[in-house]
Amino acid sequence: MAIVYLDNNATTRTAPEVLEEMLPFFSERYGNPSSMHAFGGEVGHELAKARERTAAALGANPDEIVFTACGTEADNTAIWSAVQASPDKRHVITTRVEHPAVLNLCKHLETLGFDVTYLAVDKNGNMDADCVRQAIRKDTAVVSIMWANNETGVLFPIEEIAAVTKEAGVLFHTDAVQAVGKVAIDLKNLPVDMLSLSGHKIHAPKGIGALYLRRGTPFRPFMIGGHQERGRRAGTENTASIIGLGKAMELAAAGIVDENTRVAALRDCLESGLLDSVPDVRINGDPDNRLPNTTSVAFKYVEGEAILLMMDQYGICASSGSACTSGSLEPSHVLRAMGVPFTFAHGSVRFSLSRYTTPEDVNTVLDELPPIIKTLRDMSPFSAEHEGVACAGTWSNE
Repeated sequence: MAIVYLDNNATTRTAPEVLEEMLPFFSERYGNPSSMHAFGGEVGHELAKARERTAAALGANPDEIVFTACGTEADNTAIWSAVQASPDKRHVITTRVEHPAVLNLCKHLETLGFDVTYLAVDKNGNMDADCVRQAIRKDTAVVSIMWANNETGVLFPIEEIAAVTKEAGVLFHTDAVQAVGKVAIDLKNLPVDMLSLSGHKIHAPKGIGALYLRRGTPFRPFMIGGHQERGRRAGTENTASIIGLGKAMELAAAGIVDENTRVAALRDCLESGLLDSVPDVRINGDPDNRLPNTTSVAFKYVEGEAILLMMDQYGICASSGSACTSGSLEPSHVLRAMGVPFTFAHGSVRFSLSRYTTPEDVNTVLDELPPIIKTLRDMSPFSAEHEGVACAGTWSNE
């Protein structure tokens, strides 16, 4: 059975060009880049090249790139560094729709006595940069706001937010894990202090990420040990993956136009086909202000997990917009923050495309998904009079 992979915001396949560049560093070029001998020094030269490629794709300087193990580490490093660099400042600003890598860290900071402001979004998932201005206080250590939401693809006004934080003299970090490779980024002309990215979202392997750290930004390392990464992130470098990330960043920068034309057109074709063939369907998020590869589609009166299980029988891979756990029917925090009605929130499915997505992939979903929805609705205990009522009577849009 052929796989129709439309879950690229979760992870991507490693690009063949990336794998090809990585392979020698598992075998004949295995030297430690920190070693003094020429064998290791040659590897160090390739690591420097990867840093240059990564920086170029972001409009940054090579010495502003710190390689990490993942996007989560980059997020944690940025926020921990900010609060440690200004120990007299105990206030953090973020949003209600952040990735858990930021959201759960902020909740942990609250247990340590920090005050965290969680900014709201509107019904389309958008936020106003002026809300950041109003939330900033004298004791604000850092503002951390994602560039693009991982569930809906909605883009936040990063340029405006960066201008607000710069004016206030507050550090600004953005989780750009979903934005890199899909929107143009030029950090030379954007006053962002710290930016996180993850390799496996842009066709590099899992286990590699990076933190952009603007020159002059106060910094306290998260990983302490050796001298690697100029003392900013200790530990022997994951050389093969770093080299893979450098190549992936180069490919991602070159593919921006394709993402915003061909891939976006396939996404739009998928959406319009579902809206035309399935009743009681809505798109979660602002249709005009989002990533070109992402759509969150909500099907009324069905469970997202049931949709995924039935699509899986046809080799179709996607993600649910409902973060259900055992014994719980709790919709995702993103959809709750947007006030998506209960009967739609639980039936939300995220489709995320990539450069490898084909028209045939989209056609397969359009052929198989409408009958799946009909079957599930025929089995559903919900009907129109139940709208807005949760199974246990605990749902709210707060």
